[in-house]
Amino acid sequence: MSMRSPLAQYITVTLSYWAFTLTDGALRMLVLLFFHNLGYSPIEIASLFLLYEFFGVVTNLYGGWLGSRFGLTLTMQLGLGLQIFALALLLADPSVLTVVYVMIAQAISGIAKDLNKMAAKSSIKTLVADGEQGKLYRWVAMLTGSKNALKGMGYFLGGALLATVGFQGSIAALLSLLLVALVMGIWLLEYQPGSNKGSFSQSLSPSAGVNRLSAARLFLFCARDVWFVVALPVFLQSQLGWSPVQVGSLMAAWVIIYGAIQAIAPKITGSHVPSGRTLYVWATLLTLLPCGIAFALSSDIDPGLVLVVGLLIFGGVFAINSSVHSYLILALAQRESASLDLGFYYMANAGGRLLGTLLSGLMYQQYGLISCLLMSSLLIAISALLARDLKPQSS
Repeated sequence: MSMRSPLAQYITVTLSYWAFTLTDGALRMLVLLFFHNLGYSPIEIASLFLLYEFFGVVTNLYGGWLGSRFGLTLTMQLGLGLQIFALALLLADPSVLTVVYVMIAQAISGIAKDLNKMAAKSSIKTLVADGEQGKLYRWVAMLTGSKNALKGMGYFLGGALLATVGFQGSIAALLSLLLVALVMGIWLLEYQPGSNKGSFSQSLSPSAGVNRLSAARLFLFCARDVWFVVALPVFLQSQLGWSPVQVGSLMAAWVIIYGAIQAIAPKITGSHVPSGRTLYVWATLLTLLPCGIAFALSSDIDPGLVLVVGLLIFGGVFAINSSVHSYLILALAQRESASLDLGFYYMANAGGRLLGTLLSGLMYQQYGLISCLLMSSLLIAISALLARDLKPQSS
């Protein structure tokens, strides 16, 4: 197999993306556990990731333009380089690692993550012919699903490294892995020059289909994070008495299972190429789940059992929704401006995560977990309606 063939290029992009995702998940867990051990409060620890999420919104918008103008290969390698720089900053003496310092390092990591993700997924669009929509669906499902499974594994890796080689040793190990991935990409990936010489403002005007799907994505991920990110782990720890290790293990296992289901989504949804109607059906099913969990929590059933079982079912159905979303954005994107369309779309994705995180803390503090679950169902319903009539260009 030629190293310049589309399949070989896809494998190289995937391996690079895997390396980045593994280190990104490990870094998040390292920072969380390390600062928890230093006695930082939950609010202080949460603040370490605010810039990470905020710059995800900004980076996807500018990153799409960068990828279109300077090429996807260069953009992906820039993401790897920035992550290496962020890790290098964390190799400083522990006395330097203040909240502000780590927030800056996390902001750089957030920029790196979204540059890498946008470029990797946009690359798939350029490697698959317009008439091979089934292959496009399978390839993006495998990339997205494996990414999320590896992110969960990264959580385990971060905890294991911290326990065995300490914080700085862990950072050094992650940095070394990314250096290998960067060198491999430079050596094996075919350079893809930029094709768009227009102004940045052009990235703000995607097609109507991309615009609607982006809005649907924002509501979908806001719906997930409004109860998953803050409300659920705090409830498990404060109300059910779970230890931080138990909570972290559940979250990591959930992400791994979620990623595995994403990867096999084409087999679950059937051999046909999905459309907005497919997404509407699966999103309608997903809408019922948070309401069902909220109802069960109001009954006499063990709340721990309700949340574990409910979370796993929700994760499986959400994974299929997310996988169909990831296919549809590539199917709707124009080949010559794929990075612009994906940049706009993943800006909405990051905006949904940021909004969901803020709502999760606010609503849980004011009204409790059940209110977060009911809000989740409402947001999913809006997402389903937005995506209902979308059709891929070549379906």
